[in-house]
Amino acid sequence: MIGLEVNADKTKYMVMSRDQNAGRIYSVKIDNCNFESVEKFKYLVTILTYQNYIAEEIKSRLKSGNACYHSVQTLLYSSFLSKNLNIKIFRTIILFVVLNGCETWSLTLQEGRKQRLFENMVLKNILGPRKDEVTGELRRLYKVELNALYSSPNIVRVIKSRRMRFAGHMARMGKGMGCKGSWGETGGKETTGET
Repeated sequence: MIGLEVNADKTKYMVMSRDQNAGRIYSVKIDNCNFESVEKFKYLVTILTYQNYIAEEIKSRLKSGNACYHSVQTLLYSSFLSKNLNIKIFRTIILFVVLNGCETWSLTLQEGRKQRLFENMVLKNILGPRKDEVTGELRRLYKVELNALYSSPNIVRVIKSRRMRFAGHMARMGKGMGCKGSWGETGGKETTGET
């Protein structure tokens, strides 16, 4: 080889497919070097699995978001900051961590519920308890009250809107810009997106 030397001990490979047999671990041998197959690996901050399941990635993002929430928890509970400022901190710091790369996620109902549970947990802690009109005791906010106080779109709607924006971006890229024809043909007409 010219100028490239591969470390066989550190190099692994993964076959990505929805086929059940694709994840079987085979060893590849090239020039007396064995390369091991893996079922998942982490690239930058994204977890990739051999069957391209997104549940593992979402679980990791929620775990990172929870760690981020606990790191700014003293700031969120400070009496010097208003509830609106705490919500801005939630949206700019914590949601940024949780939603990193969400443009490529395909959410199931169960994964959407997990996202909403995380969001509701953080918002209930930020907005604090309410005094019950009947008993006079402090209680946690109900979902209806929480939605009324948090005027921004919920986390699932944010994910869906980001996915649509990303799909529009990919559709506008055209064939020569790295899009491999996965967005369909325009029927021979070029569209510019202008009306």
